[in-house]
Amino acid sequence: MRLYGPSAVERAMKVQEVLLRAMSGQLTWLQAADILGWSPRTVRRWRVRYEQRGYDGLFDRRRGQPSPRRAPLAEVQRLLRLYRERYEGFNVRHFHEIARREHRVTLSYSFTRLALQGAGLVRKRRPRGRHFQRREPRACVGELLHLDGSPHAWLALAPTERQTMLTVVDDATSRVLYAQLVDAESTATVMQALQAVFTTHGLPMALYTDRAGWAFVTRPAGGQVDKTRLTQVGRALKRLGVEHIPAYSPQARGRSERLNRTLQDRLVNELRVAGIRTVPAANAYLRRTFLPHHHATFTRPPRDPASAFVPLGGVDLEQILCYEEERTVANDNTVVLDGVRLQLPKQPGRATCAGLRVLVRRHLTGAHSVWWGTRCLNQADRSGQKRSDHVSNAAVSFIC
Repeated sequence: MRLYGPSAVERAMKVQEVLLRAMSGQLTWLQAADILGWSPRTVRRWRVRYEQRGYDGLFDRRRGQPSPRRAPLAEVQRLLRLYRERYEGFNVRHFHEIARREHRVTLSYSFTRLALQGAGLVRKRRPRGRHFQRREPRACVGELLHLDGSPHAWLALAPTERQTMLTVVDDATSRVLYAQLVDAESTATVMQALQAVFTTHGLPMALYTDRAGWAFVTRPAGGQVDKTRLTQVGRALKRLGVEHIPAYSPQARGRSERLNRTLQDRLVNELRVAGIRTVPAANAYLRRTFLPHHHATFTRPPRDPASAFVPLGGVDLEQILCYEEERTVANDNTVVLDGVRLQLPKQPGRATCAGLRVLVRRHLTGAHSVWWGTRCLNQADRSGQKRSDHVSNAAVSFIC
């Protein structure tokens, strides 16, 4: 007889005791099956084995033999070598997806996780702490968008540089509608993100952001937002009819925070493996390679197939998603915005523009324009020089 461990011997003794009591009539065979946790058919098979082979027949004959479904040793070694030599730092789920996609690995996720943990290449995760109630996603695409910026050392091959990942995510589907590495999260970069999303998809019902300086005026700092004093972004959203919702805790921005963690965990490693060192190359990789695979893994269908996005129609985003301030025209028919002086040409029907209250706008392209109601008085480049394509008496209508 083979040498068996204490647990195998104890198990065989228990099975023998139950079988003997059933064979002697102290237990019915159904009661014996309940005690052993077996089906009646299994009990009958083990009774025959005991009658034919005695006590030795109660041991599992597979003990000490490898499983017929065991993973090939060469495949396991290839898996560990891939992680150690090329994908070190990837989390297990991300590594398993790329290994299956790029290297035709057929091992399951559970086996991969246990193998990497057993080899000491990844740590076992501790359970998370405090429990929070999950908020159900909105039903329709475009019902609520999340916008957030994540400062981080995104380029592992350029560790001294630090960029901000600006993302816009749909709440109903978790689809990333916009993602771009920028120098900083500012009014200009946020408006550029909103312009890209609104032009491609339309106007959403609501936008959810933190209480950064570009988003809300908070007095005192960290307190309730002042909804009577709008930032440039707040003013633009109000004119477009998009509700702007402030978040008061990191937990309230759970979907944005989870996306930021996922991107920091996955994108940084992929950019390193791809040998990318510059922001333009990283943004190109993000759009063409990373996001399609990310959407295939993490997006979900909305509960309601109807879209809540509203088409732009005739809305001129250039005149809304911009920096604008009121000015009074000086006696020399000029206005100044952030140190750039704009000269107003003589207007038909007016001897002078001095004293007029006008709106001065700096657009996302850097160009300037001066408006009196719906009338454009001047258009200039970023240095304040008049643009050649300007028509001084043109009347332009836009959302007010």
